[in-house]
Amino acid sequence: MTTATADPASTVPQQLWSVKETARFLGVPAKTLYEWRYKGDGPPSHRIGRHLRYVPAEVHAWVRTQ
Repeated sequence: MTTATADPASTVPQQLWSVKETARFLGVPAKTLYEWRYKGDGPPSHRIGRHLRYVPAEVHAWVRTQ
């Protein structure tokens, strides 16, 4: 009897967006994203080490709520 294991690739989330990629998608300057983050507005962002990243699905959900 063999045990089926989940394919690691199928559990890997979508690639994260950089500030530049997120700004391009939203059509705003990168500076605006930094300002929104400082004020607690804007799409959810995540600090990965020293880098700021965005989950595309969270950005899309945020846009739908606006």
